[in-house]
Amino acid sequence: MKARVTVMLKQGVLDPQGAAIGHALGTLGFEGVETVRQGKVIELELREDDPAKAEAQVTEMCEKLLANTVIESYRVELI
Repeated sequence: MKARVTVMLKQGVLDPQGAAIGHALGTLGFEGVETVRQGKVIELELREDDPAKAEAQVTEMCEKLLANTVIESYRVELI
């Protein structure tokens, strides 16, 4: 079973990489981009066949390692 984790900075947390991307898009002529938030996507291949157990396992991974839950939020998708 595969899982995809999307990790983003929480709203209200300063995102300097997103701001730099937004600025670069403007200098390249892409107008109308108001804000940019930058994050990361992690794909995992799991041996677990039970979707509930797989989701619980990936959630635990996020809580312990994949996301800094103080400043980041995450979303788990089984794919």
